[in-house]
Amino acid sequence: MGIKERLSGNEAVAYAMRQINPDVMAAFPITPSTEIPQYFSSYVDNGQVDTEFVAVESEHSAMSACIGAQAAGCRAISATSSCGLCYMTEMLYVAASDRLPITLAVSCRALSGPININNDHSDAMGVRDAGWLMLFAENNQEAYDNYLQAMRIGEAVGLPIMVCQDGFITSHAIENIELVEDDKVKAFVGEYHPEHYLLNKDESIAVGAYATPVYYMECKRLQAQAMLDAKDVIRQVGAQFGEMTGRTYGLVEEYRMEDADEAIVIIGSSAGTAKAAIEELRSQGRKVGLVKIRSFRPFPTEEVVKALTKVKSFAVMDKADSFNGHCGPLYAEVTAALYAQGVHEPKGISYIYGLGGRDVRVESIQHVFDELQEITRTGAVGETYRYLDVRE
Repeated sequence: MGIKERLSGNEAVAYAMRQINPDVMAAFPITPSTEIPQYFSSYVDNGQVDTEFVAVESEHSAMSACIGAQAAGCRAISATSSCGLCYMTEMLYVAASDRLPITLAVSCRALSGPININNDHSDAMGVRDAGWLMLFAENNQEAYDNYLQAMRIGEAVGLPIMVCQDGFITSHAIENIELVEDDKVKAFVGEYHPEHYLLNKDESIAVGAYATPVYYMECKRLQAQAMLDAKDVIRQVGAQFGEMTGRTYGLVEEYRMEDADEAIVIIGSSAGTAKAAIEELRSQGRKVGLVKIRSFRPFPTEEVVKALTKVKSFAVMDKADSFNGHCGPLYAEVTAALYAQGVHEPKGISYIYGLGGRDVRVESIQHVFDELQEITRTGAVGETYRYLDVRE
């Protein structure tokens, strides 16, 4: 039986960190992730963990310290948000190319400018191609559960991993949550025994060496293969987590998709709002559904294509814009997946929504489904690049 508790998303992630008891945490405060290292530092101070807490002078330094610690053979963690994640960007690429499975908690927040401290996904999407695994949570329970699974996933394939949740919406909101007992967490996560590490006196290695053109592409190809291999690992770890807790995870979650004519594809906490909208529309006889992306990296191509080939039209909801002039980042991934699999139906549209913390209401989601119903009825897509609930 799990432990019933009420925690914010930040508290839940810090609690998971305590249960895992990593070797090193290096962090610099930034809203809305500040509470994670704050809570965790109290565990360090109270002697509840053996972790070396490194209070650095910047987020760039935080990731640099994590790289050094992980390369030495330690489990290293950090937490950040928004511009802090941007400040880490140089070192994010280094961590991935050095194949160091660092675990980073991200409380997603809009990027400046204009200056804004509320939620959207522009920070995480801004580093989506740095080579990190990326898991997104809908609620506090998922933020906690994702964190418990993250280290096993990253360490199995030798890639760093981000555990993302929505700033303030889940990071600060308190929800009922079921925690796993400490002894079960330790057994599930296991100990870290890297094959290669700097402090191994029996093996001389270099980490972060200069890669000439003779080797650079092979390095990147191996990173790409690790990302592909992670799909099966995420499924396996999610299934084993389900055996322990009753909460099984995959790369995506399908909601009311069994007979849906229209569907939306979404990431993060807005999936909860979408589910409420779907239930209301279902009560009116509308056949609508949801595909929630849990794993953005690796991208769940097979699962998304399988889900969307059932429907007549779909909308992809992006809480960030790519400024490419035609869609958001998630829509680009979804349509590329469909095209690569030779699927040119159903018809899809891109919605940019919720930027800078703009409210996403049940009525907002229902409006999207109304637009999809019209596309299904007429076959006319119209403008595919749309902004939701914006004053034009």
